[in-house]
Amino acid sequence: MHVSILAHRLAAGLLALSVVLPAAEIIRPKVVIVAMFEIGADTGDQPGEFQYWVEREKLDRVLPLPAAYHAIRANADGSVIGIVTGVGNTNAAASIMALGLDPRFDLSKSYWLIAGIAGVDPQVASVGSAVWADFAVEGDLGHEIDAREIPAGWKTGYVPLRKKEPYELPLQPPEELADHCYQLNPALLHWAYELTKDTPLADSEALRAFRARYTDTPAALRPPSVLIGSNLASSTYWHGRLLNQWAEDWVVYYTAGRGRFATTAMEDTGTLRALTNLTRAGRVDVNRVLLLRTASNHDMPPPGVTAAESLAGEKIGHYSAYLPSLEAAHAVGSRVVHALVGGWSVYEATPPSAPVR
Repeated sequence: MHVSILAHRLAAGLLALSVVLPAAEIIRPKVVIVAMFEIGADTGDQPGEFQYWVEREKLDRVLPLPAAYHAIRANADGSVIGIVTGVGNTNAAASIMALGLDPRFDLSKSYWLIAGIAGVDPQVASVGSAVWADFAVEGDLGHEIDAREIPAGWKTGYVPLRKKEPYELPLQPPEELADHCYQLNPALLHWAYELTKDTPLADSEALRAFRARYTDTPAALRPPSVLIGSNLASSTYWHGRLLNQWAEDWVVYYTAGRGRFATTAMEDTGTLRALTNLTRAGRVDVNRVLLLRTASNHDMPPPGVTAAESLAGEKIGHYSAYLPSLEAAHAVGSRVVHALVGGWSVYEATPPSAPVR
């Protein structure tokens, strides 16, 4: 067959094929909800961080994502999608990167709501509270000497990376510090806080009885509230008064005094590292990220209880304020999700903002 005839027939066949097979759908979500764990199925059983979002926001479409920890869930029009990252910074970074690089999604204008439960410093807030993060600080990168071997004048055996003693100054140069401290967009953060600060949060006799044990920390005695504070992300689940003091000091150190430790979690710097890298690649906008952690338990015991005794009672699904914290994450976070979707004609191009106080 003459080459020109063969080429003509091949081109015609490709044209017919393009007519028969529709182009792959590109999903352009307005909001991506990021949860970290689920217990069992996504619906209909004991809830984890994802279940209320799936059921109440009708994330009924399941989109497989084999390179991540969990499939993507989407609502009917794709305006809201959700992902479960898996527990720990490594799972979080890998799952978010898998989503961010998937060609089925255009995430360049999407807002990200990281919403999960956390331990909370009883000197800052009570269980059941919701905390919008101004900073997320990395708790895994560093040096460590067992506390039984530290010099007499040290408060802790944790030493910043490439330093010789705790909290040594000056801080790492900016290119290294970027791996340790992530600041959330202040104007977007304060918009979310102003929108949600009066959200009613669940309270009960059981929570009031739990709070009453923290007689030496007035903040822990107050009813649940919405506030702003800093998050420490460490894949090691730590507990106790001495490590709480380390967390407070570590956050002050890496934020240069601008942040105050409030919540402890296990994934958020992994998520933010992936989103920062994806921003450099033009795939997402890290300035459109919000981080909400709700207090399922305190990170240290009340007076008269040892750290070991307290830790033994705190397990996923049995935290002191487990269900109230899941309810708080949806009650507070959904107000932001609905506002972003409802105001998309403006927010697609210009993120909402409020004055930073």
